[in-house]
Parts: sequence; structure tokens; C-alpha cells
Amino acid sequence: MTDTPTPPATAREWHLLSRPVGWPEPENFALVEAEVRTPGEGQVLVRNEYLSVDPYMRGRMSAAKSYVAPYELGKAMQGGAVGEVVASNAEGISVGDHVLHFLGWREYAVVDAKTAVTVDPQAAPLSAYLGVLGMTGLTAYAGLLRTASFKEGDSVFVSGAAGAVGSQVGQIAKLKGASRVIGSAGSDEKVKLLTEEYGFDAAFNYKNGPVSEQLRAAAPDGVDVYFDNVGGDHLEAAIGSLNRDGRIAVCGAISVYNNTEPAPGPRNLARLIQTRGRIEGFLVGDHYDLQPQFVHEVGAWVRSGELKYRETVVEGIENNLEAFLGVLRGDNTGKMIVKL
Repeated sequence: MTDTPTPPATAREWHLLSRPVGWPEPENFALVEAEVRTPGEGQVLVRNEYLSVDPYMRGRMSAAKSYVAPYELGKAMQGGAVGEVVASNAEGISVGDHVLHFLGWREYAVVDAKTAVTVDPQAAPLSAYLGVLGMTGLTAYAGLLRTASFKEGDSVFVSGAAGAVGSQVGQIAKLKGASRVIGSAGSDEKVKLLTEEYGFDAAFNYKNGPVSEQLRAAAPDGVDVYFDNVGGDHLEAAIGSLNRDGRIAVCGAISVYNNTEPAPGPRNLARLIQTRGRIEGFLVGDHYDLQPQFVHEVGAWVRSGELKYRETVVEGIENNLEAFLGVLRGDNTGKMIVKL
């Protein structure tokens, strides 16, 4: 094991300077030098190695009341991160341990030990704990199995299917016995990835024509479950193809995150009466009780190679903002990770 380096006096972190209206602009943010503090009682100092950037962070940049507090102006932003403990003032976590925590967007973080989760770099690559075995993976697992009440034989449609959450939803559905899994993505290359690598039965590029028509062609017998990462025309199309007693789990609506005007809702909600369909939103934070079961089951699939995952890795804290904007543009295949 290599010796743990002495922490520097200062390190870089990203601050939100002003709240974006519409698409975020570089002038809304600043990369600043900040003092690296000594951990207090019950705290550890972590040298971050990998940072997560995720679509939900766009919501935290606005002042609107939401399920999680907005980022504070002039202070470091937050997000998933995994790194090595370089100083510890807490029982149970030692220097040299690796932990998962939520003080990302910075090179060094002083973390309350009770909010940190020790992870094993031998069991899986460290970056996997931000994606396939992290919050992203648990989102897919909980949303499909609990919120959408997936059962063997269901036909499943996933939007944003080449993204970190969507690609896992489709594969878990297949591993759990789905009759048919259909995905939508934003490029022909991603569509090919879904069918050839992730085992989806069918996939389409939503830019190639109306989503409702492409979904009907891909799922002529309708869908029992729709996992929604996109909203907008995808949600309307899914309602149009929903079978009797169909379930829709609403995870995200990336298509409308930068809108300055409210997007119109689906025009066909009345169809839920006929299908007895159900739409339910969910947050991964309500399902942490599933974590042990999730890590056990999905960890085994990852180790055996049955569940495949991709990462798009951007290097350097100075590129953290560009990586985040890339997620909003759909540049990533699988989980977008920043490596420090």
C-alpha cells in the first residue's frame, strides 16, 4: 500500500455564483482555491478520486423548492464522490480507507463519518460505487422492482436507456425475466449498444421520428412497465402504449430541466382510466432499506459479467462543469464520472 500523501494547505472546489436561467452558462460558476481543513470530532478528511455529475444537480442550481435543498451561492456544490481517507478523527474509519460520500465538486472534503460509507476497492472499481453499485444503480433497482412493481413476463419500455440508470433498468428487467425490453436513446450508436451489448430486445433513436410511432413498432403488444427518465413526448407515447394495469415509474424528466416555461403535460391521461394504469414518482432516498439486497444481487451480476455497464470518464477537476453540461446534452454513454 502506498503512503498516504500529506494534504495540501489549499485545494480547488466549484462554487455556484449565480442561478442559471434556462441552460447553465460558465459565468454561473467558479473554480476557486479553498483551505483544506483538519477534520473535527467525528469527521474524516477525504482526498476525492472520482466525482459524480448527474441530471438532478440542475434542479439544485435553482432556488425553487424541491425534494433537496438548493445549492448555496458562493459555496461549494455537492454531489456523489469516492476517495481515500487521508486524516481521521472518527472511530471506525482509518487513514487509507476508501469512502463514498456526498461532498463532491471538490478535491478534498471534510466529511462527517456518520454520512460516509466505507467501500472496498478490491470488490469493484472505485468508480463503480458512483454508478452501477451506487445511487444510480439503486435508483434503477428500486424504481423498477418496487415503484413499478415489475414482475416476470412484463414488457418494459425505458427512456434515456443508454444512460447510467436506464441501461441498468433494462438489464435488470431482462435478468428478472421480462418478456420484452425496449429502449429509446438519442443516437444510432447508442441504439446499437442497447441491443448488442445490453441485451435489449428492441431500441430506437427518438430523433428519427415520432416516439409514439416508433414505440408502437417496437412494442406491438404494448408495454406493462414504463421507466421514465425523459418526460415529454416519451411519457405521452408510453401512456398510449400502456397495457391493462400498466405501471409508470417517473424517475426524471431531463427533456424539460432547462425549460423556462412549464412543458405541456401528456394529452392522453384519460387513457389511464381505460387501462387502469398507474403513474408514480419516486426518489431513491426513500428506498435505502433495499441497499443490502441491491448490493448483494447486483454486485453478483457485475462480478459474473451478466450485468454490463459503461462509464464516460472526464479527467480533472477543471473539467467538472463541462462534464455536467455534457450530461444535460446527452454526451455520455452510461455513467458520467470525473476522475481527479
